Amino acid sequence: MYAILADYREGHPRILPPAYFGPITVEEGGRGAGTVITVEIRAGGRRRAMRGVVSEPEPGRVLLERYPETNEETSFTVVPEGPGACTLTITTTLPGRRGLAGRIERPLARWLLTRIYREELARIAAYAPSVRGGEGAPTG
Repeated sequence: MYAILADYREGHPRILPPAYFGPITVEEGGRGAGTVITVEIRAGGRRRAMRGVVSEPEPGRVLLERYPETNEETSFTVVPEGPGACTLTITTTLPGRRGLAGRIERPLARWLLTRIYREELARIAAYAPSVRGGEGAPTG
């Protein structure tokens, strides 16, 4: 599972829901820490390209994408749960705006990210069994 997530040339692009993400362009690296990517995000009728830097705070367990221009971060945490199973947790930290705009954006962002994560989990669960070393269907 972790190997799929850390592979930004083949594995990771396959799990991204195409309704929300365009192609990933790998600028440097391509596998795990040190990888630099640009990905197109489609949400709310808008498209924007985001440049991210990948690190591995806990190699083999936690993969972290940081987007310096927006201060956004997405982490992927894989916890083995026994033979052929694991728990995958995807978490995104977004900088919040203050006031009315923030009160409106927070629940909308939570709703949208929940939809995206459900689809990502389904896509990786379907893809992982077909990849050598990708065993471990996510359990949640």
